[in-house]
Amino acid sequence: MDYSDTIGTTATFSAASSSFSQSTPTVVVSPCAACKILRRRCAKDCVLAPYFPPSEPLKFTIAHRVFGASNIIKFLLELPECQRADAVSSLVYEANARTRDPVYGCAGAICRLQMQVSELQAQLAKARADLLNLQCQQAKLRAFVYKETSGSPQSNTCFLDHNNAGPLWT
Repeated sequence: MDYSDTIGTTATFSAASSSFSQSTPTVVVSPCAACKILRRRCAKDCVLAPYFPPSEPLKFTIAHRVFGASNIIKFLLELPECQRADAVSSLVYEANARTRDPVYGCAGAICRLQMQVSELQAQLAKARADLLNLQCQQAKLRAFVYKETSGSPQSNTCFLDHNNAGPLWT
């Protein structure tokens, strides 16, 4: 069976279809996620469209459940455009936190992190104290061994000075 005709026809068809799509641009304008969820027409100057694209409906749904659409719109209109993207990101983060922890929200997460920092600082202080204690013990042992071996005529060198037992205390 000769496949050259089929391949040639397919190539011609795909070339024809690609030239067709280039000559007549098809612009599919879909409403932003907010307008889609609120079931309203998305205007050209929709305040929510730049921050809630149609591909991310969950982002608006979460913020809408916690803050409400009208409050989100009012909040965004009070801000300069350069700050709106950060504000939406913060709103979505806070809405997620409020969904996970309805009582404390973001404050609960902050409190847990501060407690974790305090616990880690206490562990670090204890580890530093233990290290200092071991260093003192090592210094006392070195002094004792040096004192014991310095009186002997065999050798004036201490076996601890050659790092024979160094890794045990460091």
